[in-house]
Amino acid sequence: MGESGVQPHGAVRGGRRESGVAVQEAGHGGADLCGDRPECACGAREGHRRAVARFLLKRDEFAAGQGVPAAVAHSPSASRQWVSEELAQSAGLVAECGRAEGTAWLARLWRRTAGAVWAVVVLLLLVQALTAIGGGWTAARGAGLVAALVVAGVLTAASWFHRARGGVLAPVIGEDNRLSTSRTVAAAWVVFIGYAVLVLAGQLAVASAHEERDALVAGLELGRGAGLVTVLAVVCGIAVLVRRVVVLRVLGQRLQKLRAERPRAADLLTDDAGRGAFTDIQYVVVSAVALVFVAVRLAVRPQQLPDLPWGLAVVVLVSAATYLAGKYADGGRPVILSVVRAREAGDLDAPIRTGDDLEIRGAGFVPPGAQRAELLARMVVRIGSVHVQVPLVPVAGGFSNPTDTLLTVPVPADVEPGQVVVQVVTAAGVESNRCVVEVTD
Repeated sequence: MGESGVQPHGAVRGGRRESGVAVQEAGHGGADLCGDRPECACGAREGHRRAVARFLLKRDEFAAGQGVPAAVAHSPSASRQWVSEELAQSAGLVAECGRAEGTAWLARLWRRTAGAVWAVVVLLLLVQALTAIGGGWTAARGAGLVAALVVAGVLTAASWFHRARGGVLAPVIGEDNRLSTSRTVAAAWVVFIGYAVLVLAGQLAVASAHEERDALVAGLELGRGAGLVTVLAVVCGIAVLVRRVVVLRVLGQRLQKLRAERPRAADLLTDDAGRGAFTDIQYVVVSAVALVFVAVRLAVRPQQLPDLPWGLAVVVLVSAATYLAGKYADGGRPVILSVVRAREAGDLDAPIRTGDDLEIRGAGFVPPGAQRAELLARMVVRIGSVHVQVPLVPVAGGFSNPTDTLLTVPVPADVEPGQVVVQVVTAAGVESNRCVVEVTD
């Protein structure tokens, strides 16, 4: 996921802050880009794109030491704090642009999903027309086409009613605004089995012979579709169980979850940070292969529910169990391993005093999906009773602070001397363990 931002609010020219300029130039809320109207997708998308470009340029300028006013340039700590506040304010503005763009993207997605559904129907019609050459049009082909029209009509209607949430994709978009792998796999099996039953129902409706009707009814017997029904029950159960597991782990602060700007197809194969996830990939691939197999079985024998061999069914069940185990293994709380006084070259060794910088070493400080600047700016370190915002330190192409394993924060003057407790609060709102340090006068 790309890093988002906007030109810092309150840019300085000659030591004087300019208010409101960044918002207009970024296109957020500007009449020329119509970013304040979610229905104008083009304006929201263009405004966000320009905002990101300006933010990245300004961040790199700060990283090169440019743009810092003379009033704070003499003090490294003051200039760092000023730059961090400028970037944090700007990141908040670009986050608003990103939310507007995401809303507009979802609003226009329902037409694309509905178009994709009807494109599949047209493709099915072409395949049936080509395969009918020589053999003629059969009742099974007609039933298959009618079933596809019924399924497409239902999905289109559902897409219209959920047009503000992505149309057909609305049921498979999770609470974190990402495509859910477990829900998508379960939805694919449900739609296919529903289509297969409609194909048999269509043939049963036009069957005239008593023996033919009995054969179609026998095609729905559990003995023929036991493997298919078992897989359907398991994947649907996995979809429900995974949601419950994630909710409980988030509430128990054992999993850090952050909301994405908008759902992407890559969410099915990656984790929240956009890295390829083995458990998700194998679940999608195995399920897709099994679905292709049963689709071929339905095409060859449309008079009965596709029979999924138990060998392939067990493969799908093992894949589902692996996916579920991965959900239990994911995540973890942030952990502080040590807190030391930050020492620059030439400094003397000394105890921790107010005004010094602390290096907090550990793991899990930046949860997956929190690499964007507006989320990094939400990180806080609690030093005693004082909450210290973690400063953003820009470098070319990103930030050197904060990182997933190291945070650098100043000790404010309000911290009382003595033993104080240090604790990190991540962008997801999860608190780390407590670490006690000694602050001297």
